[in-house]
Amino acid sequence: MNELSAPAAHDPAEQIGIVIVDDEQDFVHGLVRLVAGHFREARVEAAHSGKEALHLLARGPVQLMITDLRMPEMSGMQLLATALGLQPDLSVVVLSAYGTIETAVEALRTGAYDFLTKPIEPEQLFRVVAKGLERSRLLAENNRLRQIVLRQESQEELIGEGAAMRRLRQTVAAVAQSDYPVLIRGESGTGKELVARLIHRIGTRAARPFLAVNCPSIPENLLESELFGHVRGAFTGADRDHKGLFSVAHTGSIHLDEIGDISPAVQIKLLRCLQNGEIRPVGANSNQTVDVRIISSTNRDLEASLEHKTFREDLYYRLNVLTVLLPPLRERVEDIPLLARHFLRRTCAEMGLPAKELTPEVLQWMSACDWPGNVRELQNFIRRMAVFCTGERMDLALVDTVLGGARRLAARHNRSAGSTGAPMAYKEAKAEVVNAFTVEYVRDLLTKTKGNVSEAARISGLSRVAVQKILARLGEQAAVFRVKGQ
Repeated sequence: MNELSAPAAHDPAEQIGIVIVDDEQDFVHGLVRLVAGHFREARVEAAHSGKEALHLLARGPVQLMITDLRMPEMSGMQLLATALGLQPDLSVVVLSAYGTIETAVEALRTGAYDFLTKPIEPEQLFRVVAKGLERSRLLAENNRLRQIVLRQESQEELIGEGAAMRRLRQTVAAVAQSDYPVLIRGESGTGKELVARLIHRIGTRAARPFLAVNCPSIPENLLESELFGHVRGAFTGADRDHKGLFSVAHTGSIHLDEIGDISPAVQIKLLRCLQNGEIRPVGANSNQTVDVRIISSTNRDLEASLEHKTFREDLYYRLNVLTVLLPPLRERVEDIPLLARHFLRRTCAEMGLPAKELTPEVLQWMSACDWPGNVRELQNFIRRMAVFCTGERMDLALVDTVLGGARRLAARHNRSAGSTGAPMAYKEAKAEVVNAFTVEYVRDLLTKTKGNVSEAARISGLSRVAVQKILARLGEQAAVFRVKGQ
C-alpha cells in the first residue's frame, strides 16, 4: 500500500467518512476537493460550523474530521471534545493559521490525533489523513475484538473468530456427543488440554469426574501404578492399596496427555482397558471393570512411531477413533489480537491489576510475529508485559523493554520472511531492518531531546541537515516531538 493512500482494510460495504470543518467556505470546499480527489473511496463532506459538523456526525460513522480552531459560535476545541463524545473512534486533525506549541499541546490533550498549520502542503495533508484513517480503523477493530472477547469469555468458548477456529468448535461439539475415544493432535502450546476439558464439559459425562495426567511427567516405573493402581505389597514401599486414576475417573473422562511417550508395557495395559473396559492394578490377581472415556493427546508423529515399532498399531487404532486437529497459531493469525486481549484480561485479574490496554501498534506487531510456541508462548509474553507495565497502555516501548528493540524487529522480520516459506533477499532484509531501526532511533532521540534537531544531531553524530532529511523521509515534524516532550 502506498503510504499516502487511504487504508484498504475497511469493509467495502461501509464507506469511509471524512468531514472537513471551516467557516471560510472557499477554503473548506477547496480542501474537500483536494482530499476527495486523493481518497476516491471516501465520502468527503464540508461543514461550515461546529453545529453543522455535529449534525453530520450524528447521521452515521465518520472516521476522520479536520477542523479549524477559530470559528464563531463553537470553537474547534469545543467541537473536538463534543465530537469525541459522540464517536470515540474518530480521528480529529486540528487545523489553524495561528499554530503555537501551547495550542497544539491543548488540542492533543483534549484528544486530537494531529495538529496542522495553514498553509497546508498537500503531501503532508494526505499523509496525516491516511494515518488518521488507519488509526480509526484500528480503534474500531479493537472495539470489535473487545466485544468478541467478552462474549466468548462469558460463554467459556475457544477464543477465535477465524475459519480454523470455527471448524474446531464444530468438531469439538460433534465429538463431545459420543463416548468414543478421542485423539487430540497438535503442536506444543496449541491448547490440547483446554480442548480435552471442553470435550468433557459439554459432553454427556459433564457431571462426572475429569482427570488429566501428563504421561511424560511421571517416571516410567510409576506410571502403570498411577494409572491403574496397585495392591499392598506389590513392590517395595507399597504399604497399602492405591486406587489408580482410571478407578477414580470411573463413569467420567481421563485425559492422557502426550500419549506417544508411554512405554510398551503401559501400552499393553491401556489396550486391555480400551478393548474390555477392564484394568488390573499392579500386583493384583484379578481385573476391575471401569467405565472411562479416554481423551488422549500428542504432539508426536504417531505414524512415524508405528513405522519405528515404538507405538503399538492396535493401540493407535483404538485411541484414534475420533480425531481433533488443533491448528498452530501461524495458521490463525487473525485470532492473535483476540487471544492477546483475552490473556491480558485474565492476567490482570490474576495479578489483581487494574485493566490495561494493548495499543493498536502492539497488536499489529504481534500479528506480524512468529510464535513457534503457539498460544502458550503468546500467553507467557502477555504475562511478562503485564509485569513490566506501569501504566494503563502497553505500547511498543514496553515491548522493547521486555524484548529489546533488536529482538522486536527480528521477531517481526522472521514472520514476514517465513510467511512465504522462503527467506527474503539479503538486501531487502537488510534494508527493512535498517529502515525500522532508523525510524525507532530518530523518534526516540527526538522525543528525548524534545524536538531539538540540533541537539539530536550532536548526540547522534549526524549533521543537522541529515537529521532533517530523515525526518522529511519519515514524514515527521520536530514540533510533534516538542509537544510530546512537554
